[in-house]
Amino acid sequence: MKKNTYSIVALVCSVLLLLNGCQQVEDLTPSVSRYGINSLNASFYGDESTENNFTSEIDYENGIITIVFPYNYPRTSDNVLTMDKLKNMRVVANLDDNVTVSPSLLYLDLTKENFVTVTDQSKTKKDYKIISEIRKSAEAKITDFSLASLGISGIIDEENKTISIISIEPIGEATAELSISHGATISPDPRTIALNYDQELKITVTAQNGTTKSIYTVRKDVPKKVNIGMRAGSAKILWSKKIQVDLGITALHVTTSLAVTKDYVVVNTRNEPSIYLDRKTGAKIGTMPNMGSIVGGLTNFFTTADDGDNILVCNLAPNAGTFKVWRINGVNGTPELYIDWATSGTTAVGRKLSVKGSLNGDAIITAALMGAARSFARWQVKDGVLLSHTPEIIVINGIDGAWNNNADVVATNPSDPEADYFVSYYATPRKFAWVNGKTNTIKAQGPEISGNWIQNAADYTIFNKNPYAVNISINSFTWGSDDKVYLHDASAASTFAEPVWTAPIGTYGGKDNGGQNANGTGDAILKVSNDGYYMYLYFMFTNGCVVCVQYDCIDM
Repeated sequence: MKKNTYSIVALVCSVLLLLNGCQQVEDLTPSVSRYGINSLNASFYGDESTENNFTSEIDYENGIITIVFPYNYPRTSDNVLTMDKLKNMRVVANLDDNVTVSPSLLYLDLTKENFVTVTDQSKTKKDYKIISEIRKSAEAKITDFSLASLGISGIIDEENKTISIISIEPIGEATAELSISHGATISPDPRTIALNYDQELKITVTAQNGTTKSIYTVRKDVPKKVNIGMRAGSAKILWSKKIQVDLGITALHVTTSLAVTKDYVVVNTRNEPSIYLDRKTGAKIGTMPNMGSIVGGLTNFFTTADDGDNILVCNLAPNAGTFKVWRINGVNGTPELYIDWATSGTTAVGRKLSVKGSLNGDAIITAALMGAARSFARWQVKDGVLLSHTPEIIVINGIDGAWNNNADVVATNPSDPEADYFVSYYATPRKFAWVNGKTNTIKAQGPEISGNWIQNAADYTIFNKNPYAVNISINSFTWGSDDKVYLHDASAASTFAEPVWTAPIGTYGGKDNGGQNANGTGDAILKVSNDGYYMYLYFMFTNGCVVCVQYDCIDM
């Protein structure tokens, strides 16, 4: 029965073939044959480095495959690669479909010539000789350029071989910091010779091979800006200083805040005169000389600065009596009592202080009131005059829990007390908040932060016609990893939902730099350069680091 079934099936198939005509099997051989072998790559056995992959150059006409090795391996080391290292190399060929190579490739001794035969799809054979060459690099590039002592970065246009030094003010002579291709040389060398950057300069980079050259034109420039806001991808860590190691501040837990003036970053440590750093380089310049009268464990508790070189220092009230704010004109100024407010009852204030604007003109000063009330004090300065020592008390709607000792409030408009403001707080929901200044109701929030981490710093600025806000979250434990900075685009509620830049966690905090940040304190400040081309974010984690991040709005 089974045999008859097979016969019937065969008969049906034969009929179908007759009805449809004879159909030949498709010819898979391409109408145009390529070379068959596309590349040959070699690598060292047992080397897991991503650099361990060496490509080839194929001379199809003469049948020569040259595998090229760098003069130095690893490529950025001073180790010179010699031919005797190439005795047992793993070799892999990239072939077209249906192409074979014989003898089979696996390991070759590349200190000598090797021969293979490539057979393509049409069965045509081609013999190739495989050789190796150790070759010095032909790359002649400047990959980074800055006048670090002046806080100026060079913008490199590799295609046109130009370096733009962005400055409106005269620069004069300075040495540069730069990076060039490995093994290359540069002439004149701006690292050792102070060049005059107010005039156009020509710099020649010669590759490691001694023949390939690139000539860069360096000029002071005022470039075009992107339409709005910062240039994507422009964030750059300009400098980072460890509080204990680099700045010599050994007292733990009491470095509380930063005040950024025109030229300096003031680092406030309770019960010590504040030190100040060069804004552009982070170098420690000195100690504020006239702070003696307000130095104390509860007196110089927190500091900040306006846009007019005025430094504000506050105490902690009611622990130290009435709430006092001293005004200091520049790092060499003398403290003058500016605000003296007899807080009501047990109202705690002074752990955070912010100012937006200039005390020489219009400004808004804010200080979070600690505890459960979710409120803050606000003072107004109009035409250089503080309107009252007694502040207006504002209660924020939409924060569910108590923020206790961890909150910061920053205004946005120095001339309008009812303008929107931003608040960072450690309370439910743990989200950095944008608040409607007229209704004092939250209008937008950033991403939620884990209850393990503490938010307590905020700032705001406008850069290239676009508003930005910043907050930080802090790890106060001996375990876990946080200490993160969040920069937000505050142009609309929708853009505020996710940060546009964040600092890497586990890098700059106290836990990762030798001292648990038990109080969960830190600070963050946004400043825009006078020429409007750069925005700087300065942040600090207690017991950790003081860091400067640079952003630009240069149209590349």
